[in-house]
Amino acid sequence: MPLNRLLTLGVGACAAVVLSVPVAAVPASATGSHPHRHGGSLVLVGGALADDNREIYDDIVRLAGGPGKARIGILTAGAPVPAEDPDAGTPDCNNSVCNGDYYADLFRSYGVADARWIPIDLDHPGAADDPAVVRQIESMTGFFLGGGDQYRYVTTMTRGAAQRDSAALAAIRRKLRGGAVVAGTSAGAQIMAGRDMITGGSTEPGLRDGAKPGYFDDPDVLGYLPRGGFGFFTAGLVDTHFSRRGREARSIRLASDTGHNRVFGLDENTALEVTGVGGRRQSLRVLGQRGVGVLDLRRARVTDHGGVWGIEGVRWSRLTAGDAYDAPHWRLVPAAGKSRVRPAAGACAATPSEDVFYDYAMVGLVEDGLAARAGCVAVGGTSYEKDPMWVARLTRGTGFAAWRGATATTFTDVVVGIRPA
Repeated sequence: MPLNRLLTLGVGACAAVVLSVPVAAVPASATGSHPHRHGGSLVLVGGALADDNREIYDDIVRLAGGPGKARIGILTAGAPVPAEDPDAGTPDCNNSVCNGDYYADLFRSYGVADARWIPIDLDHPGAADDPAVVRQIESMTGFFLGGGDQYRYVTTMTRGAAQRDSAALAAIRRKLRGGAVVAGTSAGAQIMAGRDMITGGSTEPGLRDGAKPGYFDDPDVLGYLPRGGFGFFTAGLVDTHFSRRGREARSIRLASDTGHNRVFGLDENTALEVTGVGGRRQSLRVLGQRGVGVLDLRRARVTDHGGVWGIEGVRWSRLTAGDAYDAPHWRLVPAAGKSRVRPAAGACAATPSEDVFYDYAMVGLVEDGLAARAGCVAVGGTSYEKDPMWVARLTRGTGFAAWRGATATTFTDVVVGIRPA
């Protein structure tokens, strides 16, 4: 079964779980009441993680103790259960059980001493409080969370309206605090977020209608969970499949509506590695094919256009392979050896996008426009949707710079504005 099949499940694929969540206080998992005193590691992947992405898989194995020593527990609670999978029992299966086996085999191929499925899913939510499962977790040096729907992780691994840790989640939290690695892809990365974790939503309806607390069966509703996910990563909001699905704009709207100043947007087949989690010397760097966007809303301002929302002054940086991010100082640190992009003379060569919120369109406007031509100071495009049509305008900030990487371009201080046409 190709791993990418699992990652095509959009948020909102689970209609059987509770469809709304009351607004209330942030849970212990997101407030720091479980301090990671010693500091483990996180590897957050934006989805579509290729089986042959050795850079990322080797990094997970290294952080878990190395080949021949690492013991990886596989969690697939975000996936459909076998009864929901019409291909269950076939090579095309896509469910919690067969996906767990698939990941376990894959990690063994990367030299893991022991990789096994942790049997928690919607068919077995009680397993998250089973002492035998907790013992299994306690024997591991790392964990990998598969994709699907992040709200299923909430449903199966937390308890009650207060989202209290199940025994299994509490054990994983202890392992992380003691130095283990927790990695995840797509929904498995998203569930690591803190308060106001996104639960779903399409870009254009989200821009029009704004963010709403809860989990919704309608995949167009820009939903978020006020209590958040597991709270392992709290440096900002998290979004996945970021530039491939043109989610820059939906993340900006969610951050603006919920009072967040920073978003980390994870591209596909790309990881944000976080070491020293919870400690004083936490470090962030990027691995993989594409990039990790950082949206800075500290100087952004919401605008009104006849009762329709807009925003100006969002700062956007994009880290690519090898780059680091100094979170306390909001600063991108390009990898050693990357050459500065020197724009050629002339005006904009970038073609305005007809769907600026899809398939790396905004990234392309920076790479082919702002970074490519000295006379190109502003680029933009419009949304595919017309009710209303949205306009995104990108300009160079005073600190704009770009660096050339092996597979993608690093840049900083692109100023983003979004408004109705």
